[in-house]
Amino acid sequence: MTSPRQYFKQACGIARFTWNWALEEWKRQYENGLKPRAFALKKQFNAIKPVDFPWMYDVTKYASQQPFIFMQTAFNRFFKGLGGYPQFKKKNHHDSFYVGNNHIKLDGKYIKLPKLGWIRMREALRFSGKVISATISNKANKWFVSLNVELEQMPKSCESQAGVGVDLGIKALATLSNGKAFEAPKPLKKFLKKLKRMQRSLSRRVKGSHNRQKLKQKIASVHAKITNIRQDSLHKITRYLTDSFGGIVIEDLNVSGMLKNRKLSRAITDIGFYEFRRQLEYKSKYKGNYLLIADRWFPSSKNCSNCGQKKEELKLSERVYHCSACGHEQDRDLNAAINLKNLLYQSG
Repeated sequence: MTSPRQYFKQACGIARFTWNWALEEWKRQYENGLKPRAFALKKQFNAIKPVDFPWMYDVTKYASQQPFIFMQTAFNRFFKGLGGYPQFKKKNHHDSFYVGNNHIKLDGKYIKLPKLGWIRMREALRFSGKVISATISNKANKWFVSLNVELEQMPKSCESQAGVGVDLGIKALATLSNGKAFEAPKPLKKFLKKLKRMQRSLSRRVKGSHNRQKLKQKIASVHAKITNIRQDSLHKITRYLTDSFGGIVIEDLNVSGMLKNRKLSRAITDIGFYEFRRQLEYKSKYKGNYLLIADRWFPSSKNCSNCGQKKEELKLSERVYHCSACGHEQDRDLNAAINLKNLLYQSG
């Protein structure tokens, strides 16, 4: 009997093989002057599958069907300038496969998958509604299932009418206009020495050896832990903001430009500014918050939150804002957060 881990690996391998086959065929047809389409490639693939790839029938049919839909979506995004050209997939790099709702059953902490049976999950589904699809993926040698659910009722929206400005930074991840500040956990900085030591050890291991593979899995586990710590912190902050404030203002940060600064790029990556905004945007839409993105050139740090006077120059080393016009002194980040909150009233 096939174990769940073997089934998952085989399904991921079939999904990867199908994607690579489709991409290779897409390129071949395009180079020959044809206009490839995913639906036509799918019919072509299904015609040869029973003879050339009979082992694909050992897992769910979605593993060898859904990659064609994903490929068409990827090329549509590429043609619209929203993404890069689709690339071939590699083994053990973001392995996953898709399962449609007609092949999924849930019962508490158990999920039933086609040609495998019931599998125990770590926790039961926390939402009530119709399951649309499932994606099984591997991360640091652990298997996860992501369920797409159509909710029976929308969650309770935020009832607070209060507004808040949020200034993002490196020292404090988020400083709110009410004076509350959230420190950045900076997990990469915490585990950097350990990662360097493990990477040096990996470079000395024989390629293809069992010990090298075990060490790679340990390194992947450390990276997964770093991601989990960062995500946990961001989720807690964005949840607090969307639960407590009806109006939220943040800056439109030029993250790609900030990453070009060699002295700050690692710290900025460790914090996750882009992920903070992404979470705040979908949670605000989910709960009905009013989210205002301040213009990138709005001088939130240079303006005085007391009198409105603008400083022409403000060094990064100046952590306390001093206003030469009214004498107002305040923490630099708090001053910026208050200026962002004031935009709520200016925008009506």
